[in-house]
Amino acid sequence: MAFEINKKIIASTILEEAFHCDLSKCHGACCVAGDAGAPLELEETKILEEIYPVIKDGLRPEGIKAIEEQGTWIPDAQDDYATPLVEGKECAYVVFDGKTALCCIEKAYRAGKINFPKPVSCHLYPIRVRKYRSGWYAVNYDEWDICAPACELGKSMKIKVYEFAKDALVRKFGKEFYKELKDVAEAWEKKKGT
Repeated sequence: MAFEINKKIIASTILEEAFHCDLSKCHGACCVAGDAGAPLELEETKILEEIYPVIKDGLRPEGIKAIEEQGTWIPDAQDDYATPLVEGKECAYVVFDGKTALCCIEKAYRAGKINFPKPVSCHLYPIRVRKYRSGWYAVNYDEWDICAPACELGKSMKIKVYEFAKDALVRKFGKEFYKELKDVAEAWEKKKGT
């Protein structure tokens, strides 16, 4: 099922499914697995070009090599934009803390070196957003087996996908959208309870 809020078609699974990242168990697998880099918005391609000189010293040599060969961003298969990959594997912006993948961009942001937290698609995950030429958005929950620990932790914490992604949803669509989404979620829960 799905519902609409202000030209956004939202999958009901965002309200129903539990989720909270558990890096201690997944080790940031979403930044390593898959066959494409993180989706980027057009304005984010310019931001990556601007911040690359600032974050470069925090990257791994493999990431620097991938970025300098491919660019700070690449066109993807759907004529959109994505982060480059290291030899078709992890995102070029990944750094490792032991076996856990972390985002170099986010580390630089938290250290106060840049004012860009990370690509909004990464911030939103496990929510995936697709904008259509009509101006409408599809807002879906990306169910992936590597996130099974996140689903378990979300259940134990009683946190739904939309709650976990609150800050990212506000960043992407604004506070008013999130308030409407929360109202729909609360009504949804009441309806399920009757």
